[in-house]
Amino acid sequence: MPTSGDIRFAGVNIAGLAPEKLARLGISRSFQNLQVCMRMTVQDNILVGSHLALGDSILQGMFRFGGAGRKEETERRKSHNLMRFVGIDDFADVVAADAPFGILKRLEIARALAAGPRLLLLDEPAAGLNQTEKLALEGLIREIAASGVTVLVVEHDMKMVMSLSDHIVVLVNGAKVAEGGVAEVRANPDVIAAYLGTPVQGAPADA
Repeated sequence: MPTSGDIRFAGVNIAGLAPEKLARLGISRSFQNLQVCMRMTVQDNILVGSHLALGDSILQGMFRFGGAGRKEETERRKSHNLMRFVGIDDFADVVAADAPFGILKRLEIARALAAGPRLLLLDEPAAGLNQTEKLALEGLIREIAASGVTVLVVEHDMKMVMSLSDHIVVLVNGAKVAEGGVAEVRANPDVIAAYLGTPVQGAPADA
């Protein structure tokens, strides 16, 4: 909870709202540390993100009446489309515990997208990925943004941040030190000092 002020989304103060209420407002997220159901298949993990659309009771789902069966089939088709979109459709029936790390990172994004968000929050999405995977992730994030979803990325990989962002906010020890476009932030002396380092006066040139 913030100690002061509001956090507003679409005109609503969302500070302190429960995750399910945030999801209903159209906010989804991924996690820095994987939050995947490791005993479930990749596709079933994505279907977890469809809970808002499925919305029926467990009893309805078990006996597939009242439209629950039709809704489930619709969401399964959507999950197949999402898996193709993020590039993990070959792993649909693979148990998450047996899938590569890079696939699980994309799985989290697909699961977040399954809720149909207006705002997608990605927490350190490049953490643990190699350079090839990072470049592919950049392309995926651009595609998501191009689809009309606003994407907010928290990331320490400055090269990736500078490549992707329209607007950047830089925090150091929890305090904002810079905000603006890429060129403006890149030239900010506080950002340079915090993330790139500054030369030590009197040090040898090759130190």
